[in-house]
Amino acid sequence: MHRRLKRAVTTAALRPGRALRDALAAGYGKTDLLADLQAGAIVGIVALPLSMALAIASGVAPQHGLQTAIVAGFVAALLGGSRVQVTGPTAAFVVILAPIAATHGVGGLLVATLLAGLILVAMGTARLGRFIEFVPYPVTAGFTAGIAVVIGTLQVKDFLGLDVARMPEHYLDRIALLVRSLPTAHRGDLLAGIATLTILLAWPKVTRRLPAPLLALTVVTAACWAAGALVPGFEVATIARRFPAAAAGLADGIPRLPPIASWPWSHPGADGLPFHLTWEVIRTLAGPAFAIAMLGAIESLLSATVADGMTGDKHDSDAELVGQGLANIVAPFFGGIAATGAIARTATNVRFGARSPLAAAFHAAFILAAVLLLAPALGHLPMAALAALLLVVAWNMGEFRHVAHVLRVAPRGDVLVLLTCFALTVLFDMVVAVSVGVVLAAFLFMERMADSARAGLLTEEHPEFLQGLPRNLVVYEVAGPLFFGAAQKAMSTLRTLRKNVKVVVIDLRAVPVIDATGLVNLESAIRRLHEAGIFVVLGGLNRQPHAVLLDAGWHEEPGRLALVDSFAAAVETGRRRLFELEPQAPGAPVQPAPSI
Repeated sequence: MHRRLKRAVTTAALRPGRALRDALAAGYGKTDLLADLQAGAIVGIVALPLSMALAIASGVAPQHGLQTAIVAGFVAALLGGSRVQVTGPTAAFVVILAPIAATHGVGGLLVATLLAGLILVAMGTARLGRFIEFVPYPVTAGFTAGIAVVIGTLQVKDFLGLDVARMPEHYLDRIALLVRSLPTAHRGDLLAGIATLTILLAWPKVTRRLPAPLLALTVVTAACWAAGALVPGFEVATIARRFPAAAAGLADGIPRLPPIASWPWSHPGADGLPFHLTWEVIRTLAGPAFAIAMLGAIESLLSATVADGMTGDKHDSDAELVGQGLANIVAPFFGGIAATGAIARTATNVRFGARSPLAAAFHAAFILAAVLLLAPALGHLPMAALAALLLVVAWNMGEFRHVAHVLRVAPRGDVLVLLTCFALTVLFDMVVAVSVGVVLAAFLFMERMADSARAGLLTEEHPEFLQGLPRNLVVYEVAGPLFFGAAQKAMSTLRTLRKNVKVVVIDLRAVPVIDATGLVNLESAIRRLHEAGIFVVLGGLNRQPHAVLLDAGWHEEPGRLALVDSFAAAVETGRRRLFELEPQAPGAPVQPAPSI
């Protein structure tokens, strides 16, 4: 036990930063450095407006998104398990973070992020990275599409410039309020949103060398500024107008300051009131923190897998979880919100030549430089332009065409899981959707596995037996895993036997695993056979079932039970027992053994 604990601690201590160590150990030169600098700068350009827009969508000021990209992006790059992963705020978190910010304020959101980071580190240390891959695709597709719909709905307000003071918590109430508020739509905001959306959709068809968000936001911001100066009455909502200075001496919009260390719970709570950290508050935030951790784990490992497909590398899933966890632990102490691996930014990083985790670190440095140099200019960004950017992100994230294809071709059970997760995400929240979806998918999996498990009598005509068996000896073949969903169905076949049967051989060669429920059902079936005076032979035991039986205290019982590794030997054991019960007359021919 002591050795296992020491090995686990040593392994956990070595995991953070594995990707960076491997990249440097493989050789890192000037060419690699220049490639990483170029990729980092381009990803930084893409991440800059996205970080602000996602922070706003999450219910906090835009600088919190920038602080997340800077701090979490830097920490995860140096301590993660993927060479080209880019970490920052992502659209998937919006549906979780927005309710936390509305209920507990910035302070509560930062504390929840800190708790989520601790959970992620624990998951990585416990080597649970590979288990995240077992979340069924219909579950992830369903809640991802649902998140995309929610994000898109939230952007309608700023895209149209609607006069809405506060969005309701529930989706249907939001829709009703947006419909009632349509007469308040503002022409300037609508024009800015349409122009941004048009450039974002059209420019990638021209070239991908210049990122579409950079061009769209620069052109639309300049056009709105010029229109405001030249056209009487023209105005649009901007970051500076929406987020006035938080303290004297600071400009409206985004402060020209680097991330400054502070306690996460020192930030204000709901409605600007002081946030009070108590045990009750921690208990309340534990559930949302777990949801942040699970979603962060799923999205970061999915993003790392996509990157592996583009680069041919192989990420370390446990090291990546530890790196993401440490990033979410450190970021709240600098005003950062929840972060995880971002698929689009990671793909951009790869496309523009990233060679090592330093590219993601350079992307964080680029955003820091932009904040220190361009903060006043960033305050002029129209809110409608950022809303248009998130609308495109939501559309790409939802993959609705692919979802529609899955709904057409997938089995009905998977369609049910996908639609359930989608509806629950939209109407309730992602925590409920994932919980119900995973449980529902597990039930469907158990049903399919139960259908695959079977037990049947091998008759004399079966190809396994080229020569006959004694009438008082029967062989039952059990196939498939004997787990709690299938054991009772498989073992129920042994309840009916023909008359005068004295020996039963149970063929377990096709049973790869057995769990506690399978063990109990097997015990029950054998007990009934023993009560009828029948000798039982278990043959063809695989390693895991054999180990389970031995751990449960099973052993051979003369005249009642025999455990035999070889199936052929099991049949021969049954024949010998039958001969002991019914000795053949002198000179009578001996029944030949079966040809197995």
